[in-house]
Amino acid sequence: MIVRRLALAALLLVVTIPAAQAQDYPSRPLRLVVAFTAGGTTDFVARLLADTMKGPLGQSVIVENKPGANGAIGAEFVAKSDPDGYTLFFTTAGAVAINPAFRKNLAYDPVADFAPVGLAVKNSTLVVVRSNLEANNAKELVALARQRPITVGVTGIGAISHLGLELFQSAAGVKFQHVPYRGAAQAITDLIGGQLDGLVADVPTVLTQIRAGKIKALGATSQERSELFPDVPTLVEQGFPDTVADQWGAVLAPAKTPPAIIAKLNAAMLAALNDPELRSKLTQAGVIPAPSSPQNFALYLQDEIARWGKLIREKGIKPES
Repeated sequence: MIVRRLALAALLLVVTIPAAQAQDYPSRPLRLVVAFTAGGTTDFVARLLADTMKGPLGQSVIVENKPGANGAIGAEFVAKSDPDGYTLFFTTAGAVAINPAFRKNLAYDPVADFAPVGLAVKNSTLVVVRSNLEANNAKELVALARQRPITVGVTGIGAISHLGLELFQSAAGVKFQHVPYRGAAQAITDLIGGQLDGLVADVPTVLTQIRAGKIKALGATSQERSELFPDVPTLVEQGFPDTVADQWGAVLAPAKTPPAIIAKLNAAMLAALNDPELRSKLTQAGVIPAPSSPQNFALYLQDEIARWGKLIREKGIKPES
């Protein structure tokens, strides 16, 4: 009888400790890991979100950059962190939806090693061309590609821009001369200078150049038109089905983080993403707030993993050696 009582007491202690931790959470600053260098769109969004979340959480949220391997280094670090809600991952599609099929021997599982907190934002991706190219929509660009070689840059092998271009080529039945870059800066320079005919990149990357008339947008690889460029139709609208390739940002926690802590984090995210000042800053930068529940983001992530995995395997896309 005494042994049974001790066992029951031990079980109750195990159950009540996480509950007590969640009740007191957070009691110290949090760390939000970004798997890219400072200064880019992902880092910009993460810092805005972190700064705004400190209000509802009552604690600072410190952004820490851990770049490399299309997000894999940052993802592994968070996956192996304590599941106490103090180390979080601000991720894009690359680390958790693309890498599983793109990179061998990942040190983490995008589903088993993480607990979804919520989707945060989406970025429309645009097909843009140099201002003097004789094409003013996606169909005209395809027609040109049937007449002569058309060079189209992407911001990295296996990046959303690359996968979006692959979808476009398949739907159009053409092959562009694909030119991979390591990031967007040099690609935009080459596009404006005439060394490239076109580029696939997200709205924040090409926003300024489009508005200045240095390049022109022919189509969006998104489900809906960009709020900043409502006159630019999607590729789907222009007759190219299954050409949706949205970049997105979301927050994950290590697996086994208590559900009560996940709920607190998600509530803080929702409060931040509904803050008018934050929404204004994001929208002006070309980023669309897209708050969600942990459950809805988990379903979206599973769909993204399956979709991109299928494309990568079919096209035989591999990392640069």
